[in-house]
Amino acid sequence: MGIEQPRASRHDEIDAIVESKAGGVTPTRDDADKYTVVGATSRRTFSNWLTPIEEHFVCHRNDMPAIDADSWTVSLTGEFEGALSMAAIKHEYPTVAVAHTMECAGNGRGQHRPETGSVQWGFEAAGTAFWTGTPVSTILRDHDVDAAAGRWLTAVGGDPSDGDDVFARSIPLSKALDDCILAYEMNGQPLPREHGYPVRLLVPGWYGVNSVKWLEELRVMDSMVVEGALERPGTHADWQQRAYRIHPRGTEPEVHETVETGDTWEQLEGAVDSPYTFDSNVMSVIGSPDGESPVARSESVVEVRGVAWAGDDEVERIEVSTDGGAQWHDAELYGPSYAGAWRLFRYDWRAQPGTHTLVSRATDELGRRQPARISDPDDWREALETDAFPWNEGGYAANAYEPNRVEVVVRSE
Repeated sequence: MGIEQPRASRHDEIDAIVESKAGGVTPTRDDADKYTVVGATSRRTFSNWLTPIEEHFVCHRNDMPAIDADSWTVSLTGEFEGALSMAAIKHEYPTVAVAHTMECAGNGRGQHRPETGSVQWGFEAAGTAFWTGTPVSTILRDHDVDAAAGRWLTAVGGDPSDGDDVFARSIPLSKALDDCILAYEMNGQPLPREHGYPVRLLVPGWYGVNSVKWLEELRVMDSMVVEGALERPGTHADWQQRAYRIHPRGTEPEVHETVETGDTWEQLEGAVDSPYTFDSNVMSVIGSPDGESPVARSESVVEVRGVAWAGDDEVERIEVSTDGGAQWHDAELYGPSYAGAWRLFRYDWRAQPGTHTLVSRATDELGRRQPARISDPDDWREALETDAFPWNEGGYAANAYEPNRVEVVVRSE
């Protein structure tokens, strides 16, 4: 399949993105040479609420398409018909701005031992931006689509594949009607090419793979995308039914036409075999101190700052440990509070001279807390019950707090 093949052109694309972002991002290790991947250069990115475009991660598999925005259209297919020009998307429907924490489903993959997947992300594949665009609900209802029960919206990207696979992702129609938008601006600027220019689907609170870039088609269906579901050549279901599925080693995921929940954690608890990466799991990252230089203790307290998020759910609690997880202390959530976007947290630490390991862990409103580690490959079924996240063959949806570690040397001035 095309999604398994290396892509030589990615290196030039990465170099151009790094240059355009002026050092705010850096390439991420991808031994299989399949993806264009850059992540935030500095941990301090995660001590601020808004992520500048220059520091926002990028991840995609195919080459970026050549774009003529004046002639670009989004086809409406399946249970509705038509086509939307960019002018219609921008000017014939309401405009909204959505705060959204975009996280790659492979974020944290580098925790897995043995290694899995191709892109060895640490924690750097996440960022929060304001996305401006048109509510999907207004477009659907304008075309007499408003009954969500049991139906799905499939988005197809216009990025060309090296193989015969079509980049298509399906989300429940109920989610599309709730809060999704067709985004054409990012932080008040025209959507950058590497982020999906001229338009992408934006699915708040869900892993980035669902927010299809270079959007070319929206299709209302009675099921998720399966092979042969689209009226176009090539294979249709790889990116929904095979890639981005969470499963043990050596398992071939079963194809589902529908599932009852988009909550990834609920699927992991047994609702779906080989869960789909939809709603983001609870996660946190310490941004400051950044661990890159010693902390000069000019005062008696060092402020620890970071971010925490939980997809469609709210972050209920954030804890910080300064001794590698032996003891935990409640931190304070503060700053902007938007559905689908991360929260800032801070903790006043009375630091003593020496080397300290800082760790954060978040708990969502449903009581689900970041686990301490990734399980062994053979411990899939017991993982969540033993404070571990299941090792999985693709390395998806990992949220153990281990990668948020910062080694800090405190010195007195």
